[in-house]
Amino acid sequence: MSNNYDFIVVGAGIVGLATAYKLQLKFPEKAIAILEKETEVGSHQTGRNSGVIHSGIYYKPGSYKAINSKKGGLQLIEFAKENNVKHDICGKIIVATKKEELSILETIFNRGIQNETEGICFLSSDEIKEKEPFIEGLKAIWVPTAGIIDYVGICKAFINNIEKINSESKLITSCEVKNINSSEKRTTLKTSKGNFKANQVIFCAGLHSDRKAKKDNLKLDMKIVGFRGDYFELKPEVKYKINNLVYPVPDPKFPFLGVHFTRMVDGSIECGPNAVFTFKREGYKRTSFSFQDTFEALAFKGTWKLFGKHWRKGIDEYKRAFSKRLFIKELQKMMPSITENDVQPARSGVRAQAIDYDGNMVDDFKIIKHKNNIHIINAPSPAATACLAIADEIVNGVP
Repeated sequence: MSNNYDFIVVGAGIVGLATAYKLQLKFPEKAIAILEKETEVGSHQTGRNSGVIHSGIYYKPGSYKAINSKKGGLQLIEFAKENNVKHDICGKIIVATKKEELSILETIFNRGIQNETEGICFLSSDEIKEKEPFIEGLKAIWVPTAGIIDYVGICKAFINNIEKINSESKLITSCEVKNINSSEKRTTLKTSKGNFKANQVIFCAGLHSDRKAKKDNLKLDMKIVGFRGDYFELKPEVKYKINNLVYPVPDPKFPFLGVHFTRMVDGSIECGPNAVFTFKREGYKRTSFSFQDTFEALAFKGTWKLFGKHWRKGIDEYKRAFSKRLFIKELQKMMPSITENDVQPARSGVRAQAIDYDGNMVDDFKIIKHKNNIHIINAPSPAATACLAIADEIVNGVP
């Protein structure tokens, strides 16, 4: 097997595979290698998120997030239909449960109008009950364009399409990139499966995006810090308490959307996630620990500045991470009838969050071209929804 390719994409998460797919559409005759260090695609953020198709209502008008969430969401739904990937545009409600949240709800609604989020409207307390009988709220926003989808299924469909277009293109798993040697015309990657060469490499490394950039001698003004999110799920006998998607009003100081209820494509109902600093970038247990990951995060000044700004919030999140009672108390703000006996532990995920030197969470997508390579440094939610639009941005810059 020759390890020379026209393009290499590092990382078989949803952004990497969407990029490879769009590259293959633009250059059907060119061979693409997708290198993935795990044995399966979508093993980390892609397969461990809420599985939601976001509408773009929350995001700052004019931002990459706002533009690409809408453009990408429409493309994603069309692709899912064409490739028989499980999805459902079921809509969601964003619920204000106390008076202090009403002004934030108004701000979100106004952003939705500016972002041209279709069909949004306010719901009264009674109208909330019509959609979700067990949810209590003062006022809500109905977002009909939100939905649910099988993101790992989308990843597999991308691979099938790539291989149909060009049989020379390959997904190569269990292939970790160890070193990068870049020139203006060609890049050599030293991997656990030998050396690979390409005219251009696109790095979509998610939780390790900053490390891959550093190996490519790129100087960054930010670092990736992991935040673990734990989920519970409703037991089968109480799944009737949620019909679709129910979100709280988010804290505007954070890019996280709060603990919410999500009907998944398999019919289960998840509750979560919280958001706590994790001591391991790919650590999915409360006790997961990596010396390297912890040292890197805590040696970075921006991490401590972030903690200093938001220590109260951080402590609250940690308490919930280790207390089922407190987790349920958060859910009871929207569903007073839910009890500890109604839920059971489910999966967890880790979100890659870029933090700058001043302790600010980098809120938007960040893509950097370096020599002949492209690095996707920051691709937070709604990157899964926006994957095809992000891929368009990347591929449009490829001559």
